[in-house]
Amino acid sequence: MIRPEELETAKGELLHPANAADDAQCVLLAEDDPALRRYLEVVLERAGYKVAAAADGLEAMKILLNTHVDVVVTDAVMPNLDGYKLCKFMRSSKHLSRLPVILLSALDQRNAVHESEQADVFLAKPVSPEDLLSRIEELSHR
Repeated sequence: MIRPEELETAKGELLHPANAADDAQCVLLAEDDPALRRYLEVVLERAGYKVAAAADGLEAMKILLNTHVDVVVTDAVMPNLDGYKLCKFMRSSKHLSRLPVILLSALDQRNAVHESEQADVFLAKPVSPEDLLSRIEELSHR
């Protein structure tokens, strides 16, 4: 559930100003909840990122194979192909293995320790826009 104050943050001044479209990094956002996916799209776009959105892991995999992506933000539990399997696929690919991955989950990380090892960052839902953006920024500068 999206809290009203989070929506205001997406609209507000706490986010970074948009960069020039040509210089913007591309974030692949894989989230099966349409409302949360759209909310996070708005947050990322207002922060200056290009966003390639996917409704499940299978769609995300297709995007990864056909589009330049700089960072992946994926839900852990999705239909068709979950975020854990998407991470495993990426880590086994020589072309995708170095892409930073942020795994979002409503589950506690301790309940998914083995599965979340494939990701660079694990964030519990509900994720704050500031936390997500700061983690993307950190991963981008590695």
